Amino acid sequence: MNTQPFSAGLSENAVMITRVADRQWHALDDDLVVGRGHAAHRPDGRLFVSIDAWHDTTFDRLAEAMLAQLPAPLHTVVDEADVELTAAWRRAGFTVRRREWEYVVPTDPRVTGLHDVLPPSGVTIVPAGAADERLLRAVDRAIREEVEATVGWQSMPAEVIALPDGDTIVDPSKYAVAATPDRYLGLIRVVTAIRPRIGLIAVRAGEQRRGIGRALLAHALGTLHRSGFTAAWAEVHESNRAASTLFDGVGARPASSNLELVR
Repeated sequence: MNTQPFSAGLSENAVMITRVADRQWHALDDDLVVGRGHAAHRPDGRLFVSIDAWHDTTFDRLAEAMLAQLPAPLHTVVDEADVELTAAWRRAGFTVRRREWEYVVPTDPRVTGLHDVLPPSGVTIVPAGAADERLLRAVDRAIREEVEATVGWQSMPAEVIALPDGDTIVDPSKYAVAATPDRYLGLIRVVTAIRPRIGLIAVRAGEQRRGIGRALLAHALGTLHRSGFTAAWAEVHESNRAASTLFDGVGARPASSNLELVR
């Protein structure tokens, strides 16, 4: 841990930046904390940074100190509506890598129109927690390879990027799947830790346009509705027209947009 102060600026009242822990910084003005910076690795291995400061000058000095001491590349996520914060990260040399729309998705089948949606003939929906882990990992790998060979996995939600060791299924119990007797054709992941989030919905390329994705969504939203949840949230990359169309078709509405920036 480096607790030596980092002086950023030449004025008599220069804010002092101190690294108070391995990945934590404080901005001090006469021993008063006027800003904080933090860095943390996401499960996929990428390093994300955040800064909380009242004044632009303090933000810039925290950013200067952190960027001097952290390895590149660095990432951060901001609400696109927060123009000032976005501008601050741009001043620090960050550029937009991706934009995701956050959708609020109703769960009531009377609203979504999914009350009578069934998977195509020969396909069944296996609920979360009941999937065969071997087949689940196989369909996940197949879908990832198909996406990577076309639009690239960077078009998928940020939190489903592969972990450093290549593992892509963190918790098999979160996945429901569309199945035939010998293999899985698609999957959907829902996490309900704080509020229900649809982290991923995907179908193998050769099985698309058969209604499998819609059936998976109907199953997931119906399960949430029966559990007492009135809405779920989902992030969709701005270039993913198929996902946007799917959610628009069930009455979902875009609530906000997030920018991932990288330096």
